[in-house]
Amino acid sequence: MFGNGNNHKLKIFSGRANRPLAEGIAKVLGVPLGRATLTDFPDGETGVRIDEDVRGRDVFVVQPTCTPVNQHLMELLILLDAFKRASPARITAVLPYYGYARQDRKDKGRVPISAKLVANLITRAGADRVLALDLHAAQIQGFFDIPVDHLYAAKELAKHFRSLNVPPGDLVVLSPDEGSIKKALDFKGHVGGDLTIANKRRTSATEIKHDHMIGAPVEGKTVVIYDDMISTAGTIIGAINAASAAGAKAVYVCATHGVLSGQAIEKLRTAPITQLAITDSIPLPVEKQLPCIKVVSIAALIANAIHRIHGNESISELFKEEPPGSKG
Repeated sequence: MFGNGNNHKLKIFSGRANRPLAEGIAKVLGVPLGRATLTDFPDGETGVRIDEDVRGRDVFVVQPTCTPVNQHLMELLILLDAFKRASPARITAVLPYYGYARQDRKDKGRVPISAKLVANLITRAGADRVLALDLHAAQIQGFFDIPVDHLYAAKELAKHFRSLNVPPGDLVVLSPDEGSIKKALDFKGHVGGDLTIANKRRTSATEIKHDHMIGAPVEGKTVVIYDDMISTAGTIIGAINAASAAGAKAVYVCATHGVLSGQAIEKLRTAPITQLAITDSIPLPVEKQLPCIKVVSIAALIANAIHRIHGNESISELFKEEPPGSKG
């Protein structure tokens, strides 16, 4: 896509968390994926060897810290340390998914701020820069003392949703809770339609209830729910059921990170949902693949950002609004 140009000094490497995404990024950039050997010692320790010269190169390491989070995080730190000792010009940690992002504040006594700890570890391990996608809380950028470029997958997911040809006059964008209103508004800016908000109440440590909705009526409408991630799917399932009970004729869900932990797949399997679109920021194993799940690639988005960072160009062009009627 970008040709060779100034890419002779650009190197893309991958850990084992999501190699297919790294391969897709390298393909878009027109460069081969860098060679590195990653092994596990008999006692469980991670071994890394960089199999090519990176001296003076611009190195990008693609590694989402998804499940198993601690293993993939440790692998990232060891990769960064290996590169730091090989004298590249710059090392950028590419984090399509940032584990520990939800532990971003001290909301009760004697608990850690693990998102800050992870930022410190990544920096001390050798990263000069971070490229992240849809951080659960934007303020995590401030946890780093190195530059952070923050990408959003809303445009890629909106492009997919617009391809389904739902008329904007027939569409309601539903925020699954009050905390996701800004994200829903941003998504609405890409796809059009009206906005409504599901009122979420936590009835116990494991139970969530959506008792009513605030905003545009959904009866007889097509509803699309947008959020940054789906973990145990409790919030999303509650919003789906609330929309369905209120008379929505079809319910779609778009989310960047398909964490899909715990009983999420079992819940989604029986949910009244037309389609769930997630990105490939986290790999979707065979046992989690459902007929309703559509995976949207963010390889081109990340490759475009890497190309601009490598060329010392602004990446703000990637955030420009597209008119809702655009096919993209």
